[in-house]
Amino acid sequence: MLELFRKSLKTGIVTTEYPEHKEVPGLSFQGLPEWLEQNCLQCGKCEAVCPTKAISLQSGQLYWRVDPKKCIFCGYCVEVCQGAIVQGNQYELAESARQVPPTPAFKHSVHIRHLDSGSCNACDWEMTTLTGPIYDIQRLGFDFVASPRHADVLMVSGPVTRNLEIAVRRTFAATPEPKLVLAVGACACSGGICGKSYASTGGVDNIIPVDVYVPGCPPRPQALIQGLLKAVGRA
Repeated sequence: MLELFRKSLKTGIVTTEYPEHKEVPGLSFQGLPEWLEQNCLQCGKCEAVCPTKAISLQSGQLYWRVDPKKCIFCGYCVEVCQGAIVQGNQYELAESARQVPPTPAFKHSVHIRHLDSGSCNACDWEMTTLTGPIYDIQRLGFDFVASPRHADVLMVSGPVTRNLEIAVRRTFAATPEPKLVLAVGACACSGGICGKSYASTGGVDNIIPVDVYVPGCPPRPQALIQGLLKAVGRA
């Protein structure tokens, strides 16, 4: 026990200072692709190779756009492009779907219920880090609860499979007002690689209203924190 105590003193504080201090991702991080207009040949290869149809390209015009909610950061467009697209390192991509009015219930402690609606568990693993010593969202006033009846926020991952559609609706109905919904990851935001099919509804907003989208495949823990802060009006 004494040895563990000595090791803890030697290690020091490991908790991140995000969001007060922004963190730069490592060199291997694949973020949202960025377009270099001066190098673009308008060949259309990037649009054709995108597995989620996230890229919009208008032939004959210098117009290129990638939809963060659809992009899975796979890097295929970077591979086929001749230097006009590079892999970015931007991860703070949370987007509000609507303006949330100031609510006293969200000023202090906010309780979160995670709802897996058919994800591959990549986003879920990122969420588990939020309660660990490095990200520790309790320092920001957030915590996870076991029941939607005790929750202020629903963090939904996955494209909402047909088999889980009823569960998503019932969980949303069981969460008391006022409540917020975060769509976490590309699948929850737009259907992602699953899309809309006989087995998938194609995104959370096709089933219940969404307040904040947190793109990524999966989104980094810092992106999840940004999404939570944006949802409660603190970012």
